[in-house]
Amino acid sequence: MESNQPALEESAHEDLASAAEPHAPRLPAKPLVMIRSRRRWGALNLRELWSDRDLFYFLMWRDVKVRYKQTVLGVAWVALQPLLTMVIFTVIFGRLAHVPSDGQPYPIFVYAGLLPWNFFANAVTTSSNSLVGNATLITKVYFPRLVIPGAAVGAGLVDLAIAATILMVMCFYYHVKLGFRLMMLAPLTILLTIFAAAVGLWMSALNVKYRDIRYVLPFVIQVWLYLTPVIYPVTFIPAHWRWAVMLNPMSGIIEAYRSSIFNQPFDWLALLVAAIITLSFFVYAAYDFRRMERVFADII
Repeated sequence: MESNQPALEESAHEDLASAAEPHAPRLPAKPLVMIRSRRRWGALNLRELWSDRDLFYFLMWRDVKVRYKQTVLGVAWVALQPLLTMVIFTVIFGRLAHVPSDGQPYPIFVYAGLLPWNFFANAVTTSSNSLVGNATLITKVYFPRLVIPGAAVGAGLVDLAIAATILMVMCFYYHVKLGFRLMMLAPLTILLTIFAAAVGLWMSALNVKYRDIRYVLPFVIQVWLYLTPVIYPVTFIPAHWRWAVMLNPMSGIIEAYRSSIFNQPFDWLALLVAAIITLSFFVYAAYDFRRMERVFADII
């Protein structure tokens, strides 16, 4: 009897196992989800970006709230920054250097240039550091990484709207007559946002791999300011060098902003060149971002 007990226990275990088999879950013949690495130049997958639009809004408003949190003046910095810069430029370049302003009051002339420029500079700076600043989120959760720098650029639109309101007040103070060309501000803002997003996407991807970007970019933006007609008109540049100025998309956008505000004819050639360069660079920056996106979580 004792010698047959192990055999009986083994038989009982086999019976239990066979009884449990019909109730055990069976794996499908084909995998339900397949995770594959993207090709070098993979598609942008706009459907995936649209499905995560709620995350985009959340990150955008988070950036807006955090930017002025625990500050004494709060959102007043949105108005003070361009106003103080306008005063300094007016004294140095308008009064002392006598830089021309195409017949317009120099304070509103330079503010009309600072309006799009400040949005571009701040959007590029914040978006370039956005991936590194959200390293913990990137390494723990999967979502389209394009959302992070895109939300940083979108948050700057709130500051742009507030600064534009101040510009309208200045136009009333300086008796600037607004006309039908003011309607061009909407498409110009879209073009400006696309260009800022293109530069921000590219810089944010490079900043993950090369941390020198955070030190080089502020210097580049500062030099870029003086190469762009923000404090001077395009007519201030010699005629044989104006073709080079057109290669800078911010030049065409800023001049178009001034033409819209002062109700003057547009330089359609400069605006067309700016639009072509902006859209082409955005396509390149977006695809290059997706190419480098595969290694963000590994090296960030």
